[in-house]
Amino acid sequence: MTLETKIHPLAVVEPGAQLGVGVTVGPFCTIGAHVELGDHSEVVSHVSLAGRTRIGGKARIFPFASIGHIPQDLKYHGEESTLEIGDHCMIREGVTMNPGTEGGGMVTRVGHHCTFLANAHVAHDCVVGNHVIFSNNVMLAGHCQVGDYAILGGGAAVHQFCRIGAHAFIGGLSGVENDVIPYGIALGNRAHLAGLNMVGLKRRGFSREAIQDIRRAYRLLFAEEGTLQERIEDVANDFTDDAIVVEILDFLRSVGNRSVCTPRDSKEG
Repeated sequence: MTLETKIHPLAVVEPGAQLGVGVTVGPFCTIGAHVELGDHSEVVSHVSLAGRTRIGGKARIFPFASIGHIPQDLKYHGEESTLEIGDHCMIREGVTMNPGTEGGGMVTRVGHHCTFLANAHVAHDCVVGNHVIFSNNVMLAGHCQVGDYAILGGGAAVHQFCRIGAHAFIGGLSGVENDVIPYGIALGNRAHLAGLNMVGLKRRGFSREAIQDIRRAYRLLFAEEGTLQERIEDVANDFTDDAIVVEILDFLRSVGNRSVCTPRDSKEG
């Protein structure tokens, strides 16, 4: 792997930009004065990196991506907010990501090993975990949280302040207006909880016993009897030593701005 930084003569890199070793900047790219681009990253061509943006090592950013430009928030008034992107991220054509705002903590964060396919959008003040995949045209509104290993199908739209739990799967063209539990599947417009992400659990090596426990806990949580809070406490008593179920319960107990996405029929899942 070369340690030489290569900047195409038709690229514009403003004074002050910090480029790591082995970075490649293709033609017609623009890199702003406050941008930091990690070692061995590549911006292919026609990429615009702006603002107070930090991108980790070994990123690949494809044509017409717009990363770090001011938030699409009418309340933004020029505050020096930031965008942070981890290592080993692939950002495909036309992807947009915005920094934070004063109303949301001043930072947008994206984790490591994430993939954003063409025309996906990450709005201001979002927090995206590690190993997350956004398919084409996924739209994440402001202040959303997306857990590790979540996958969002093509054209999915997520309402502001929603939380998508770790290992969740959002079906293509879904309109998500409520929180989706870890390991859950959400489908439809407006999206409903449609069971557990069984394929994802198996692919990531969860044991058969662990999957059976998650399924049993899911059925108890979304049964018809009692309130959700009562069912949460019942499941907590039955699964005290199950870390995966406890993760789901913690997600449900934590206070969010949106309601929880539930099944259309309590018998689902």
